[in-house]
Formats: sequence, structure tokens, C-alpha cells
Amino acid sequence: MQFHLSFPISPLVPGIQHNQQLMLMGSCFAEEVGAQLTDHRFNTIINPNGILFNPLSITRALTSYLDGKLYTESDLFQHQDIWHSWQHHSRFSGLSKEAVLQQINQSQTTAIKAVEKLDWLIITLGSAHAYTLKENSQIVGNCHKVPASNFDKRLLTVEEIVTSLDNVMHRLFFRNRKVNILYTVSPVRYVRDGVVENNLSKAILLQAVHHLVNKFNRLYYFPAYELVIDDLRDYRFYKEDLVHPNEQAIQYVWEHVTKYCISPDSQELIKEIAEIRKAAAHKPFNPESEKHILFLKRYEDKVRKLMILYPQIDFQPLLLSFIR
Repeated sequence: MQFHLSFPISPLVPGIQHNQQLMLMGSCFAEEVGAQLTDHRFNTIINPNGILFNPLSITRALTSYLDGKLYTESDLFQHQDIWHSWQHHSRFSGLSKEAVLQQINQSQTTAIKAVEKLDWLIITLGSAHAYTLKENSQIVGNCHKVPASNFDKRLLTVEEIVTSLDNVMHRLFFRNRKVNILYTVSPVRYVRDGVVENNLSKAILLQAVHHLVNKFNRLYYFPAYELVIDDLRDYRFYKEDLVHPNEQAIQYVWEHVTKYCISPDSQELIKEIAEIRKAAAHKPFNPESEKHILFLKRYEDKVRKLMILYPQIDFQPLLLSFIR
């Protein structure tokens, strides 16, 4: 008897490599995958605007990087003594208007400089539901706990998602002739919208993404959504909120990302780095023992060898874990 549903996944050709520049944008699941890539020493920029859920907010952020936009005081608003940007996650919010602008524009400048050099743009779409300000019909990237009475909620159509992403991709491809785009749909279940409504939202995102992937040569789709929803298919792979995939699920998806999206050479390097990271997390019973000192020296030597073989990768944080 078979109790596990599996399905074929098409590998990326060419695969993602350590010497490439990556940018990840989208939902909180993009941050989970981005953290794994960063931990394994890939050159990543993760969510320059913070977490964004709907495709139109992601498109607007990308457009701002291509336009070289820097934010000003007029782009901020104050709510309950806190300064926010409608286009940014609350991680950028703060009591000081000047500090908020500085943090936003520092991240913005990094994204502006990177966008023309990217090898991979990885976009994780979270929801087709969007919130617009009643006062000007502007779609917001984050509601910042402003009362719901200030917003209208609507379900984006496949057509407007496709049109928005299509337009920004044409601009991106014109500026960056080498960039590849990898789409995923987040397996996070936005049950606050309603279970039926969440499924409808995901269906719209999937239809839009597959329309785009079938249209462009440099666009790819990775089935993170299907791996959690159809392959794992069990609430034991979710956190207590029954909404967010837990660590087991994230690790399962990461294993598939490694197998199907990463180049063979980088897969081997990932294994070496994973071993070193595990050693760095080791807590010795006696830190002063000769055995532990030899253990540290052995892994210090391993990291130094990798630093020679891969000078473009920053191994310094790992090296410091083994230097007494």
C-alpha cells in the first residue's frame, strides 16, 4: 500500500550556484527559504521591503528598484506615534521618522544596486487578496494594524496579476539580460480570509504564475505549495496555529530546493557547509578539554580550505565559530 503521494519535479537548468546573486521577495515563506540559502553561504538579498503578500505590492516594490526611487517624508504616515510606510513591512516602522527613512532607503539602495546584477529573482506569492486605502484606492503592502474601516478588501484577478508582473518583468529583462525568475506559491494558509477564500486565492495565484511561466523562457516554477499541501498533506507539518508550515516542513521543502534547484557543484558545497554549521552549533561538555580543542582546530582548517577554494563566499562568520 502507498501512503505517500509524490510527484515529479523538473530540475532547474541551469541550477542556482554559490557565485550568483540572488534576491528573494514575497511572503514569510520566502524568508524561510532565504534564511536557508543565507545559512549555506549563498549571496542573498531577502525582502528589501520586508514581507509582501500580494503580487501587486511585490510588483510595485520591483518597479521602485528599477526606477531608483528613494523615499521621502511624504511616503510615510504616523499611527499611534509610530511612523510607517504603506509599501513596507512593520520591521521598518519606528518612533523616529528620520530613522525609519534611513532604514528604508538603506535597504532600497541595496536593492537598486543589485537589481541589474541579479542572476536569480525568487518570488513567493502569498495571497491574491489585497487591501486598498479608502481615501485614495492605493493598494498597501501592509496594514500596520490600522483599523479595518480604513480599507477595502478585494480579490485580485488573474488578468491584473499577469499584466502587472508581465510589465515589470519586461522592464527587468531589458535592464538585466541574464536574470532568471523562479516563482513559488506560499503554502501558508491564510485562514483569516476564510478557508474557501484562501483556496480561491491560491488558485488565482497558481493560474497567474503558470500563465507567465509558459510565456517566458527564463521563468520557472518550484512547487513549494504542492510539496506541503499535496505531498506532506498533514497538520502535523504545521505549527500550532495550523497555518504556518513547521520546521519539519520547511526542512522538507529545503531538501527539494537543494535537489532540484541548486547546481550539482553547489549541492556538494552545501553538504560541507551543513556539516560545518552542525559542528559550530556543538556545545561541548568541557570546552577546555584537549579533545574539544582538536575538534575546533580540525573544523577551523576545513573552513580555511573552503575560503581558499571559494574566495567569493564569506566564510568569516563560520571561521569565527572555531577560533578560540
